[in-house]
Amino acid sequence: MAFRYGEYHDGPDPLAPPYDVRAALDEMGDAILSGSTPVHALRDLLKRGLPGTQDRRGLDDMLREVRRRRRDLRERGRLDGTLEKARALLDKAIGQERAELFPDPSDDARLREAGLDTLPDDTASAIQELSTYDWRSSAARQTFEELRDLLRREVLDSQFRGLRDALANPDPEAMERVRQMMSDLNDMLDKDARGQHTQADFDAFMGKYGDLFPEKPRNLEELVDILARRAAATQRMLASMTPRQREELANLINQTLDQTGLSDEMRRLGEALYARRPDLAWNAPERLTGEEPLAMGDAVTALEELADLTQLETALRQDYPGARLDDIDEAAVRRALGRSAVDDLEALKRIERELEEQGYLLRRRGKLELTPKAVRRLGETALRRVFASLDAGRRGDHDQHDAGSAGELTGSSRPWRFGDEQPIDVVRTLVNGVRSGGVTPKGSGGTALRLSVDDFEVAETERRTAAAVCLLVDLSYSMALRGTWAAAKQTALALQALVAAKFPQDAVQIIGFSNYARVLQPDELAGLDWDMVQGTNLHHALLIAGRHLDRHPDFEPVVLVVTDGEPTAHLMRNGRSAFEWPPSHETLELTLAEVDKMTRRRATLNVFMLAADDRLKEFVDEVARRNGGRVFSPSAERLGEYVVSDFLRLRRAR
Repeated sequence: MAFRYGEYHDGPDPLAPPYDVRAALDEMGDAILSGSTPVHALRDLLKRGLPGTQDRRGLDDMLREVRRRRRDLRERGRLDGTLEKARALLDKAIGQERAELFPDPSDDARLREAGLDTLPDDTASAIQELSTYDWRSSAARQTFEELRDLLRREVLDSQFRGLRDALANPDPEAMERVRQMMSDLNDMLDKDARGQHTQADFDAFMGKYGDLFPEKPRNLEELVDILARRAAATQRMLASMTPRQREELANLINQTLDQTGLSDEMRRLGEALYARRPDLAWNAPERLTGEEPLAMGDAVTALEELADLTQLETALRQDYPGARLDDIDEAAVRRALGRSAVDDLEALKRIERELEEQGYLLRRRGKLELTPKAVRRLGETALRRVFASLDAGRRGDHDQHDAGSAGELTGSSRPWRFGDEQPIDVVRTLVNGVRSGGVTPKGSGGTALRLSVDDFEVAETERRTAAAVCLLVDLSYSMALRGTWAAAKQTALALQALVAAKFPQDAVQIIGFSNYARVLQPDELAGLDWDMVQGTNLHHALLIAGRHLDRHPDFEPVVLVVTDGEPTAHLMRNGRSAFEWPPSHETLELTLAEVDKMTRRRATLNVFMLAADDRLKEFVDEVARRNGGRVFSPSAERLGEYVVSDFLRLRRAR
């Protein structure tokens, strides 16, 4: 037997490894850590496309292709092609008839010529009058029949895409079959409106007339969608013409339907389709700018595709409230962009689903939120960025992975107790198991060692001093105006991740403050936004930080303040916030009183100043004088580096 192997073309590679959604979360993290919300970060990711998948299109790539196709369709041609061709055939038939009449000297010939001279200018009216005319010229009669065949094919093709080819060589039996098809179709729609339609009815209908529907619909709903979109496109074509063109073409359509005996059935069908799909743009005009005249069926097809592309463009933009990828119609994507685009869209949907199913995103009351699992990963990402900017040789052991979290090994061991974080002393544990009689023979001649809880010993380590850490982050409106809010959020996430990973014994609290202060939970940090309020209430933030330090009296106190403005608000006795700018004397006094309390708690208070205002500089200099802490003035880009390195310096010093 011989085998041939080649590239797989029928959709996405079935052997490709699954996409790592953590890469998608990291990509979203860049936007979130820069100040974006989770919903906007996810939307931007889907627009760009998935990282590391260059062969996959994002929504923006599809949107560009949709817009290009719309532009090409608009430049494709003019809508009056059928009118122009009908007029040309009519003039040709009249010319051939005049050539036949001219040599004849009889009064009948002159009377006929006079009748031709008085034909209406309107093409439809002229055709209507000539429908009963007894042609002398066989060539003229043949041309006129060609005109009527053209109108019959174009009118029916504007409603049913497959009928133009089916009626290329019409005969009475073919037209009778079309009339019967429309009657059966209307009966089936009426039956469905009464709730009596079944899939078997539809299958029987398609078994009889399936060759007239090249789209091959699978059920009545799909058939209605196909016919309604085409009928709406026909109405848009008429609405897009000049009033005179519209009147002429409408008259031609009505005449043709009357002559073929389809007028009543077409009216029934049009009413049923409009009732089922009133959401379609039935009378919205479109502008085509091409020079080549289009046949009526081709013009309707172009307008049908334009409507699809317009609706698809709206869905792909995803810029409306509550937008989701499920809003994008896969059938419209397949019609407009092909099968590969459907695969690309499914890959994007899969990422959106996986982020939720794997516990990174949560939809709560219609709002997209990050889970604690996602926040931890973003914090690790922020911390890696900070460490990447630090001088590893100068900063010390921040990235050391081979030491236990409880301190350096002393060489001795002790029995394990519940809650111990020290490493297991494997040798001592195994010896204890042997001494306690845990060795048992095995059937193959070997032995097994069974360990009990009492056998375990841990390696003793030097005790590390725990710290009570307070990071006070300014959330006021000025942080957003100065472009420093994103850096402050990254810093808070990085510090939270650092303490959780390297100093789990520490008690860390992040406090945000604007007109009021509040404790920020780790899982809300990433999605946190600045407060559009007036006031920098450092007084309230220091009060909350003091309570945190008092709850951990045996911990070393660490207080870090990130702000871009002097205090402009304080907490009154009734619990309300008092704002005043420039800062009132009372605000400054109360805030500095809390600084003095921090000093008495032996808490070093370091301030990271994100603005160079004279009043702010004067205030933080006074804080440093009273407390003995340090003042930093980093750029927003280096804030995380300054805060993390200062925290590590304090921990090493203690």
